[in-house]
Order: sequence, then C-alpha cells, then structure tokens
Amino acid sequence: MKISRIKELLEAEVICGEEADLEREVHSACGSDMMSDVLAYVKDQAVLLTGLVNSQVIRTAEMMDMVCIVFVRSKRPNPEMIEIAKDSGIVVMATKKRMYEACGTLFANGLNGAQV
Repeated sequence: MKISRIKELLEAEVICGEEADLEREVHSACGSDMMSDVLAYVKDQAVLLTGLVNSQVIRTAEMMDMVCIVFVRSKRPNPEMIEIAKDSGIVVMATKKRMYEACGTLFANGLNGAQV
C-alpha cells in the first residue's frame, strides 16, 4: 500500500514528507503508545500509528527503519520532532481517527500487522 493511500484512508494531514515520499510502498504497520513494545516486538513494520507525542517516537521509528508515523486522535508533533523526522526521511501525518479505527481501517484495506 502506498503512503498516499494511507493518507486517503485515514483522512490524514501530511505534516512532513515530500510528495515523492507519499508514493513509497509499505507492507505492514503497527499501532502502539508504548515505544518499549515497539522496540521489543515489532519487526519489519513500515508504519507506526501512535498517540504518544514526544521525540522518542521519532527516534524509535528511526531505529526500526520505519518510513511513516501517523499520530492518531488529532495529536501533533512539536517543531523539534518534525525536524528530526525530516532529517531521518520519515513521513509524519496526523489523523482525527482513534487508534482502534485507524488500525482497523488499514487492516481491512490490506495492510498487514506484525509477524511475531
């Protein structure tokens, strides 16, 4: 699934990321507000959905080679987080949807979850 399709499905706003980045293909996603769980259990996930807003989210995504973060519940990253994401080439988006609905929507449209 292209990141642009995720944007469309979640009615999300792109906060940072180039137009070309939205055409990247992703094959999996995870949803978590606990970055320790992301580090411990997530393998090969390209998209992170979270409601946690701090720079650790961006750093975790960077360490896990994720290419996109979607903040749920209308959460918004601060300017420092946006700069880190830009430097790392991570697309950052925000949606009004809650985590449950956002994850369910992506799953129902063919984006897989973690392979544990």
